[in-house]
Amino acid sequence: MPVITNIEDLRILARKRVPRMFYDYADSGSWTESTYRANSADFQAIKLRQRVAINMENRSTASTMIGQKVAMPVAIAPTGLTGMQCADGEIKAANAAKKFGVPFTLSTMSICSIEDVANETGGHPFWFQLYVMRDRDYIERLIDRAKAAHCSALMITLDLQILGQRHKDLKNGLSAPPKLTVPNIINMMTKVRWGLGMLGTKRHGFGNIVGHVKGVENMGSLSEWTAKQFDPALSWNDVEWIKKRWGGKLIIKGIQDAEDARLAVNSGADAMIVSNHGGRQLDGAPSSISALPAIVDAVGKDIEVHMDGGIRSGQDVLKARALGARGTYIGRAFLYGLGAMGEEGVTKALEIIHKELDLTMAFCGHTNIENVDKGILLPGTFPV
Repeated sequence: MPVITNIEDLRILARKRVPRMFYDYADSGSWTESTYRANSADFQAIKLRQRVAINMENRSTASTMIGQKVAMPVAIAPTGLTGMQCADGEIKAANAAKKFGVPFTLSTMSICSIEDVANETGGHPFWFQLYVMRDRDYIERLIDRAKAAHCSALMITLDLQILGQRHKDLKNGLSAPPKLTVPNIINMMTKVRWGLGMLGTKRHGFGNIVGHVKGVENMGSLSEWTAKQFDPALSWNDVEWIKKRWGGKLIIKGIQDAEDARLAVNSGADAMIVSNHGGRQLDGAPSSISALPAIVDAVGKDIEVHMDGGIRSGQDVLKARALGARGTYIGRAFLYGLGAMGEEGVTKALEIIHKELDLTMAFCGHTNIENVDKGILLPGTFPV
């Protein structure tokens, strides 16, 4: 086993262990992938102010996100097909998050169902991410299932009314379970650890959908259903309807524009996530970190602002916090850990990010994450 010291080490190991179509699904963007690359690159352009001769003892990264105590201002983002990076992946990631003290968010397009995750994590509350489909009866039942599983927050993703063109997914013929083409079979035969895990689980399809929608009983009928179900007519009226049906903490995901941010405030949401879907929707959109300051300035006093996109280190978390994000989310970073080492890998990813956050905060002259602001950043290097 190689010595793992950063998220890049986990990425390299995951690429070796996960079948190409699922690794590429996690580690790619749409069209030219310019926004996907900018999400990380724009973090790197922001420079930190190092301070010295300051007492660095008794440091704390503890914070809150939508009123929930967290060990650091980081949550695990909702990612589709997580259970294809590693057998029972959502359950393993949820357990790692629970033990570490950060929120886990389950995607509508997960392999393990809401009920699977609830049962296998001992009823520990997690967050649930909702894609709004045309079939509103199904959406009502899905919300009710999240309630029954005691999910402590509902997250509505607004930037997937239509699907961005993701070239690698198209070329790989992405599906769950994978299509048994000759190239896929040859590739999967080299991923022995992954294959043995998949042989040991019954969870190979989309657990929140198959068996819960009339006429969708297998992967063939699911593909036809999902192709027609993402709703291009989704509006803020739907958000208000969902909020009323849900009745609990509500997070809006996919905000990139200050005008949309104000509409999110008007919807009554408890938090919004500045996000471009990891660069997987509109290629050419700004990076999340560059869009963050204007949105915080526009609505930061009226709603809790979070962000995701491009976070690969604890330093990225600290920079986002300095620019006004109350919370951050990791998607690819935890998926690399999951694909590399299962639950242990997710824990490793969280440990790496926490250590980098803690040490960098200290180098910048702070011992409490709650006191971090733009003062830790070098003027002229960060977006305003």
